[in-house]
Amino acid sequence: MSYTKFAAALLRANPGKIRASRCRSTAASTKSQEEKYQPINGCAVVEAVPVQLISQTKKTQLNKIHVDFNNTQEAYRSKGNVELLRSMLVFKLCTIDIMVEKNKELMALCKKVLGQWMFEKLMKMTFYGQFVAGEDHNSIKPLIRKNQAFGVGAVLDYSVEEDLTQEEAEKKEMDACVSEAEKESPAADHREKKYKAHRQFGDRRGGVTSARTYFYADESKCDNQMETFINCIRASGGASTDGFSAIKMTALGRPQFLLQFSEVLVKWRQFFNFLAAQQGKSDMMVLEQKLELKQLQESLTEMGIGAMDDKENWITGEKLGLSGTIDLLDWNSLINDTTKISNLFMVPNLQTGHLEPLLNTFTAEEERQMKRMLQRVDVLAKHAMENGVRLMVDAEQTYFQPAISRLALEMQRKFNREKPIIFNTYQCYLKDAYDNVTMDVELSRREGWYFGAKLVRGAYMYQERDRAKEIGYEDPINPDYEATNRMYHKCLEYVLEEIDHSRKANIMVATHNEDTVKFTLEKMNEMGLSPTENKVYFGQLLGMCDQISFPLGQAGYPVYKYVPYGPVNEVIPYLSRRAQENRGFMKGSQRERSLLWTELKRRVLCGQIFYKPVY
Repeated sequence: MSYTKFAAALLRANPGKIRASRCRSTAASTKSQEEKYQPINGCAVVEAVPVQLISQTKKTQLNKIHVDFNNTQEAYRSKGNVELLRSMLVFKLCTIDIMVEKNKELMALCKKVLGQWMFEKLMKMTFYGQFVAGEDHNSIKPLIRKNQAFGVGAVLDYSVEEDLTQEEAEKKEMDACVSEAEKESPAADHREKKYKAHRQFGDRRGGVTSARTYFYADESKCDNQMETFINCIRASGGASTDGFSAIKMTALGRPQFLLQFSEVLVKWRQFFNFLAAQQGKSDMMVLEQKLELKQLQESLTEMGIGAMDDKENWITGEKLGLSGTIDLLDWNSLINDTTKISNLFMVPNLQTGHLEPLLNTFTAEEERQMKRMLQRVDVLAKHAMENGVRLMVDAEQTYFQPAISRLALEMQRKFNREKPIIFNTYQCYLKDAYDNVTMDVELSRREGWYFGAKLVRGAYMYQERDRAKEIGYEDPINPDYEATNRMYHKCLEYVLEEIDHSRKANIMVATHNEDTVKFTLEKMNEMGLSPTENKVYFGQLLGMCDQISFPLGQAGYPVYKYVPYGPVNEVIPYLSRRAQENRGFMKGSQRERSLLWTELKRRVLCGQIFYKPVY
């Protein structure tokens, strides 16, 4: 029984299981245009409304759109002069090291000196007003409507976070990531150190400025966080036809499951690489490595893994077809055969020649916790589908990510049959980003579902490098920023070509990098990909890079702002991260402040001292 079928059986306890039809052809579909479908109301995102294009030039039969990111009048049409002054002030404060490093202490002092009412007023005039839309669903509506009028949609993000001390975070992480079997016999398992919890890195917030962190407390809290995600999906119900909402897997269950499942997936892939090397195919591209079945059976026999009859059933028949070879996508499907969820955690041991459990035992409670995580994921995907909302699964640390990506993939296989509902996130600062993108695209081709991706550079670089160095495993991060840029563009171009070939892929280009946005627009023009096809989206954070978002929106491109909201006191951790992120961003480039100053001077010289946006 496949993993997809198994998850469905767990979630519904009925025989209606998912059967993914497997197509052996690796060629992209020649279908030129995705079939139209009726939009569903009740989305968590306000869709961008195209306004007048900035400029167009016609060549042959294609409209080639040019977007001018230096035109400050267009970029800041939606901003009043007070908003421009606030942006300049906040960005300037973000370059002052002492203010950023001590931002929490300074905010606590301000609250103590000014009192709660004055403190909230001050925050709303500065950092809160710049980066947060409002306190609740009703208070954020004016900003959403204004941005929508200028062509920019919104991804709602309830940004309330638990404010833990480092010691509290470390304790919660160790309790949540160490199984009962490990506590009783810490040296009796076959775990790799990368996929084990380490107290010195228990506070996963360390070195992270652009991502929210969830810590497991109990199943009730996971249920509450699922309800928060559901509320975000429903928040803008009826306001747009194709919305976006984002979720994090670590908010939905005990991270022990993600750690262990990640290790299983990685060990099976390492076993495939070992067998490929035996057949002299280790230097090939990942999807070109095809194991000859006869040689594979002989190798497994020599290693003493399974009886010959078992091996023949294992690697032939309905599951893999009769092609005579197995590639990595076929190989990944081999770990799906299970009737009990803890049996997923079987790994090959090359020393003993047997399949062995990753852990000696799972408690009944751990078994239930794993099932509940799968159930919560399924509930959210169903709500997204019912409300016409596209669901983005955020990326996390590399020791969680293999499991997160596999769960996102299974959701895509189930829910992306008629249109893209589930989007997985790919962090392009990782060395294996391109391999991961190409494998998932290829699987979507074979099985005929819609591929959905969000591309980011990544949020955990410093933490990942420190952890790899300290614990002693290979650094998973690209060597420098230039290598990450090349990886981002390589992955982006591959998905754009897939869109050009089949129109069955969609991508969110989530970046504040202007060069990457220009690269995307250039490729779209070359390929004749129109923004009105809604295949390529752009995303930036509220309060940052308006000179990118608003010109794109006014030129007709689907562009979205991540719109955080929540009470002032409860979004302090989020504001603290924004200040830290902007310190590096603003020190590296003064372009945004320069553009803001240029527009303010232009308005003063033109007599627009009391300029207010009209919409």
